[in-house]
Amino acid sequence: MSNYLENNIDVYGFLSNIYGMNVYDIDKPLQRFLQYFIGKVPSFSELGIFAGRDLLEITDYVDKVSRPRHIMWDINGNRVDRVWLNPVERWAIEKLVLDFGINKPPYHGGSWHEHYAMGFLVSDPGLYCIITITIQTAYALYKYGNDELRRYIPRLIGDERPINFGATWFTEVQGGSDLGANATIAKRDGDLWRLYGDKYFASGVGLADIALTSARPEGGRAGAKGLALFAVPRLNSKGDLNFIVRRLKEKSGTNSVPTGEVEFHGTEAYLIGDLSNGIYYIMEDLMVSRLANAIGAVGVARKAYLEAYEYANKRSAFGKLLIEHPLVIRDLMDMEVTIEGATALVFKAVNEFDKSWRDKPPYSEHYHYARLLTHIAKNVTADAAAYVTRLAMELHGGIGFLSEYPIERWHREALITPIWEGTSNIQALDMLEAMTKKNAHIAMLNDLENIVAEIKAYHNTAEAAMNVIRSTLQTATSLSPLEVEFRAKDILSLLGHAIAVIILTHIAERLGIDRYALVAELYLEKYLQSGYKVGSYDLGKRIINIEEG
Repeated sequence: MSNYLENNIDVYGFLSNIYGMNVYDIDKPLQRFLQYFIGKVPSFSELGIFAGRDLLEITDYVDKVSRPRHIMWDINGNRVDRVWLNPVERWAIEKLVLDFGINKPPYHGGSWHEHYAMGFLVSDPGLYCIITITIQTAYALYKYGNDELRRYIPRLIGDERPINFGATWFTEVQGGSDLGANATIAKRDGDLWRLYGDKYFASGVGLADIALTSARPEGGRAGAKGLALFAVPRLNSKGDLNFIVRRLKEKSGTNSVPTGEVEFHGTEAYLIGDLSNGIYYIMEDLMVSRLANAIGAVGVARKAYLEAYEYANKRSAFGKLLIEHPLVIRDLMDMEVTIEGATALVFKAVNEFDKSWRDKPPYSEHYHYARLLTHIAKNVTADAAAYVTRLAMELHGGIGFLSEYPIERWHREALITPIWEGTSNIQALDMLEAMTKKNAHIAMLNDLENIVAEIKAYHNTAEAAMNVIRSTLQTATSLSPLEVEFRAKDILSLLGHAIAVIILTHIAERLGIDRYALVAELYLEKYLQSGYKVGSYDLGKRIINIEEG
């Protein structure tokens, strides 16, 4: 496949201006963020080539022409409820898992930064969703599964062939984000459990060899704290189909991942961990996918930016290239500043998660801090993706709205990011819970104060952002419960934007690259003040070329 594409680069080049580009090697900001957080620049150049060529063509083709199909019966009339993937999509997933090792780093002495950086390069939310729900499954089994369940891990992370797929099925139609309304019941049957109920949004149906799902033990307490976490194999102990796939969803985007409805009719299931800690395990698992959602959002924004930048360098209007028009420079600068700030924020959240992911209930202060940052990053990056992809579409003009061009798909894909893994309202409410019940904002405040104290050359910018955090927290603590909930998303955004500024300035200080201090100042003015003061045409031209990082 790769050799064919290498010799036929114009096959897809007429549909995308970035086809054939090494999307890792050119992205110096991404490399600088990794250098800052893990002290090295990983060797992802081959993945950068794969993501900028093979994956672009494969995911676009799947979206437009060859979406997953539900296969209910096999050729002998047996109910199988499998999903057919285009073989090249399956090949791409296996290559990511086996050859690039996207799910291996946390379990082989690496870090979550490396996994999420590879997810950033993959970008396509549907395909990355398949990988994410698989590593989520490995995560729960690794931390809380018994020896029998842990046997799945090598194939989930790509240590053994053939690979296995995982899935996470928590959402039910009557509750949506309200997990406490879940109605699926678990009844004990000897050494296992049997599930009765259904799941309404079940990504990975027809692929999953083993899935995580929530259920309420029979007679258990109401609400979210009455839920337990179970593992559900595709086949039961007799080798028969263990659950029914009712149908696949027709979706606006994320079409490379099959999402459907699952029915449990006495489905065999295996309890994970302690019966009373299910909701904590579920929330842990959601941290993994919320960080994936955040990194995928900025990855999508990066692809859209690259398309817009390359288009602006080729398209002429009013007698000169788009890139020579000051307003186009301003738009590209807006996009780049937004992407870099949001990416710095999500990697900060990943960094704190990487330090605390082995914690178990009752959790440490640092774990709650990581959870707080995850809620904040999830929202800020989703807003960034929607904004950047919309502006990239606008820069393309009318063709940006046409489905045959890639920018239209990137905008569609971006619009799932505020919804997946808990909507913006849910993230804001969970942020408040982490602050009011766990005092996670105290750990955040102490950490950021220490970081700002280290920043000398760019202290004024960092201190301005720190003042926003101080005043925002002070205001939040002075409001009534109803008022603080009413303003929760504003509080979240202010905190997230201010953290992004602090991290960018610390990167500039640590690495000795003033470009990131300039981006920090522009980000501060765009999102926390009244508009650009230092921005200029010449500065904009410097900022938009990400190879100069």
